[in-house]
Amino acid sequence: MIQPAVVSASFRSALQAAREAAGSQNYPQGTLYVVATPIGNLADVTLRALHVLELADTIACEDTRHTQGMLRAFGVERRAGASLLAVHQHNEAEAAQAVIQRLADGERVAYVSDAGTPGVSDPGARLADAVRAAGHRVLPLPGASSITCLLSAAGLVGGASGAFVFEGFLPTKSGERASAVDRLRTEKRAVVLLEAPHRIEALATALAVLGSRGLTLGRELTKQFEEIVTLPAQDLPGWLAADGQRTRGEFALVLHALPTDAEDAGQGEAVLSLLMDELPLKTAVRLAAQISGAGRNELYQRALAIRKAQGDADEDDVGDA
Repeated sequence: MIQPAVVSASFRSALQAAREAAGSQNYPQGTLYVVATPIGNLADVTLRALHVLELADTIACEDTRHTQGMLRAFGVERRAGASLLAVHQHNEAEAAQAVIQRLADGERVAYVSDAGTPGVSDPGARLADAVRAAGHRVLPLPGASSITCLLSAAGLVGGASGAFVFEGFLPTKSGERASAVDRLRTEKRAVVLLEAPHRIEALATALAVLGSRGLTLGRELTKQFEEIVTLPAQDLPGWLAADGQRTRGEFALVLHALPTDAEDAGQGEAVLSLLMDELPLKTAVRLAAQISGAGRNELYQRALAIRKAQGDADEDDVGDA
């Protein structure tokens, strides 16, 4: 992270550039400006974001203290009467009404989350929906996002034509998380996940059942200790355990798309998942292999991994398939 004292001084020219580059554009009153802010490196802010943050009558934000620090780092000078308004996940519905009233009074209101693009796993979606429903304009200012940041570095090729789905945070309860991962096993497209440091090891254990499927992890993206690594899903727990620093920070992950030649295996796993709910493990594996054409040994190992992740592996099932 760039130190605020340094950034504040060096942003003087950036603020002037923002005024010159964006100042001639139209910024209607009575509008909510959804402003993306840096996810780590403060220099990733856009010129238009800087200009709108200077121009806004009110800055609605996820955390007023965090936003005050960010504005101070940018060297943004607030006009007399301008204010900060807390709008976070616990008060978003009620606070939206205060924003709507300010918009009705002709104010320009900017909304920022603590980092990245609001409304994507961060507060902001309910606010934008309420403002639009009340008849006011919502104007987005694009910028930093951990999702697109990691996707651009993951080097995803092939698979489902580069398509991806955004899952965000998986359930925190182990059983629900295991079920979510089981569902993702047959997802052909790349899958984007987010996770907090205190849950990353549990997520890694859950994802390990996906075996050799590719996974790209981004830790502390754009910050000083940024790490990006691509490895098989089954190797992620070991990678984290190899260095205590690796469980610190915020995480974004991309589960790679299923290779084209993995379609039979994916279908086999889908059938296996259904059969395991009704039949003994070995019987489910045998029938899944016959129905799908997938390899019997591979399905058997997958079945054991699923049972282990769910915490109900039966020692009597262990043996040759």
